[in-house]
Amino acid sequence: MKAIQDTELIITKDKKIYHLNLDKTQIADDIILVGDQDRVSQISKHFDEITDKIQHREFVTHTGIYKEKRITALSTGIGCDNIDIVVNELDALVNIDFESRTINSEKKKLNLIRLGTSGALQSDIAVDSFLMSKYAIGFDGLAHFHENDKCIDKNMTNAFLQHSDWPQKLSEPYIVKASETLLKKFNGFTSGITATASGFYAPQGREVRLKSSIDNMHDTLTSFNYDGNKITNFEMESSALYYLGQTLGHNTLTICAIIGNRINKTQSSDYKNTVEKLIVEVLDRI
Repeated sequence: MKAIQDTELIITKDKKIYHLNLDKTQIADDIILVGDQDRVSQISKHFDEITDKIQHREFVTHTGIYKEKRITALSTGIGCDNIDIVVNELDALVNIDFESRTINSEKKKLNLIRLGTSGALQSDIAVDSFLMSKYAIGFDGLAHFHENDKCIDKNMTNAFLQHSDWPQKLSEPYIVKASETLLKKFNGFTSGITATASGFYAPQGREVRLKSSIDNMHDTLTSFNYDGNKITNFEMESSALYYLGQTLGHNTLTICAIIGNRINKTQSSDYKNTVEKLIVEVLDRI
């Protein structure tokens, strides 16, 4: 098998993956991904034992034991560009031989569960509730840089394109479903289609000093309904996580604490407490 070139996959002299600064012994099969570095310790404070603590740039990793189960908490930073780094490097840790720089014949499957905060796009979704992303619709374009499009739901994607009359100058949206294994494990949460934006301001319909190029973005998103599935919330990572994770053979899911409702113009008064409750709920169900 052909070796992967040094410039394609950067491995340090001590055999760690470059950006995350991890070796394969330092991660669990169940990995909780968070955007905020400080949220890693908010998770690991619940561990019975922390076995590994590593930080490189914005990527903080704590691995430990929670109720006899090994779990990793890892910060990704914000956005799909960082998700691209994290998912590819986690996959490399478990599916590439760092000595020969070749792909392992037997592939390992990770459970990648993202916990985040998000703004609701449906008026009936309560602030301080939890929402599971059954689907993610990506406005980020990351999937289109890859040849494999098997995990993209083309029927739902085409339905959205027809519904929205999406501007051709923008990257074409794509829709990916969460992994069935994790959807079943976390059954009971409110679920919907999560919109993954490429930024926080105009890409999510916000106007401060600069006007958005898309008129009535929220109306376009909230009115979409495909077989009972509605676009429920905005964030900035899930589509990349779902596309990359599943194309590489891993299980992926996002669960968000709803800290604001963009339609009702309401905001959580104590979102940190809501996030804490979500962390405990997810840890107990992994």
